[in-house]
Amino acid sequence: MKPVLSIMLTMLATHTLDAQVTYERLLKAGSEPQNWLTYSGSYRSWRYSALELINRQNVASLKVAWVHQMPTNHRIEATPIVVDGVMYVTEPPSNVFALDPATGRPFWHYKRSLPAKINVCCDAVNRGVAVLGDRVFLGTVDAHLVALNAKTGTVLWDVQVADNRTGYAITSAPLIIKDMVITGIAGGEYGIRGFLDAYDAQTGKLRWRFDTIPGPGEKGHQTWGGGEAWKHGGGPTWVTGSYDPELNLVFWGVGNPSPDWNADVRPGDNLYSDSAIALDADTGTLKWHFQFVPHDANDWDAVQIPVLVDGDWQGRPRKLIYWAHRGGFYYVLDRSTGEFLLGKPFAKQTWAKALDAKGRPERLPNSVPTEEGAYIWPGVQGATNWYSPSYNPLTGYFYLSVWENKGYYLKGEPKYTPGNRYVGSVPDIDVADDPGYGAIRALNPQTGDRVWEYKMHTKPWSGVLTTASRLLFGSNGGWLSRDREDMEAYFFALDADSGKELWRINLGGAMAANPITYMVNGKQMVTMAAGGAIFTFALP
Repeated sequence: MKPVLSIMLTMLATHTLDAQVTYERLLKAGSEPQNWLTYSGSYRSWRYSALELINRQNVASLKVAWVHQMPTNHRIEATPIVVDGVMYVTEPPSNVFALDPATGRPFWHYKRSLPAKINVCCDAVNRGVAVLGDRVFLGTVDAHLVALNAKTGTVLWDVQVADNRTGYAITSAPLIIKDMVITGIAGGEYGIRGFLDAYDAQTGKLRWRFDTIPGPGEKGHQTWGGGEAWKHGGGPTWVTGSYDPELNLVFWGVGNPSPDWNADVRPGDNLYSDSAIALDADTGTLKWHFQFVPHDANDWDAVQIPVLVDGDWQGRPRKLIYWAHRGGFYYVLDRSTGEFLLGKPFAKQTWAKALDAKGRPERLPNSVPTEEGAYIWPGVQGATNWYSPSYNPLTGYFYLSVWENKGYYLKGEPKYTPGNRYVGSVPDIDVADDPGYGAIRALNPQTGDRVWEYKMHTKPWSGVLTTASRLLFGSNGGWLSRDREDMEAYFFALDADSGKELWRINLGGAMAANPITYMVNGKQMVTMAAGGAIFTFALP
């Protein structure tokens, strides 16, 4: 039975809710630094803001401007969208608040009624919404895509993207391209067959679908060994991608193959798992792919954010993608063709001897799970994960959150039943004798060399933001491997040139989101989620 939807309307301020977000505005999102119009700030996914009222000289004076507590027991991973005096932010598992970005006062609250049982890996989270025209678009953990009226929060349409009973869910923020809503899907641990969808923003009608696990007769199907492993091959698309309007290409990361830690049932490279894919935005046709980890047995998804930069490469201009992958390598690709240009470790890794001339890893012995167990760097959570990096055009650096860690990988018997996790074992991702450490690192994107490191006691679980005032905002996540009593939960600002700490505040709750900045009433604000709340800071 279709879930009943409920809307709770609160103090409605209609004069601030009349925004019309056109596609043309989204194309030029970087020219509106007072707003935050897309998940990653712009189609290029730099997570960079041209605002500079908060700078290296005054950032130490930042104070809490407002706090919005959410009635949730789930981890907040949302990136807010700020449009013309309204903040739209998701409350997990699949609700939305419209807030006054100056005060945190609610305008309206959309609350979704969900089935009693939800199949979703790794907590029922949501990473945000997208906005086009007078509509707010939300993916839900029961695998629906919903269009809301931006003024009131009322439902305009609701389509079922997939069947949650078999493990499909949506946890990512949609991406608007032209008049379409692009959404990925989660559920790789449940043995789904992944895809990326485009829906008509007005009607909710499916425009195209790209299956990330090719079926019989499709290019790449032969990489699944000739059996039926492809039917439950995984390949989820659970983090928002990027877009190049000149090439008209959508760039998206594809997650792990299934089952996770026993690859025996799926011989071959298992395309397009663990790959970057480039699709024609109008048709969903695959233009190119690059596979980071063929035949992955370590659960190293390639769902990291593609960062798009136009620049010189070895003496000639090229359209580039910067990509820090979960397996510990930093890559540069040509985004017109997918050509591999550079690959270099940014963290300790013990699974690849090197990358060959085309970027294919040369596997080392003892680099996959075994029945006896094997220690491998990085662990299953990766050297980085879904949380966003940043590129700052003024410093020229690429910034990311890093976790130096090892995992103990055990191989087991893979079992698939619909609606249950399809795994080959469960690695011990927290190793007591060596919990590792977290860091924010700045890389020279042309070489992959480390420029500086800000070392942290705990592992990060959140992304970074940089600004035109050469600041970096980030957090240590607030997660410890085993001992939560000693949890650190600092939100901080660093000098983007040197990594020097300039300001920090203990927010008292785990941080698993990405910070944003915007301007309202002439004041620059910085927002970060922690625990069950949205914290916003400003200068006195």
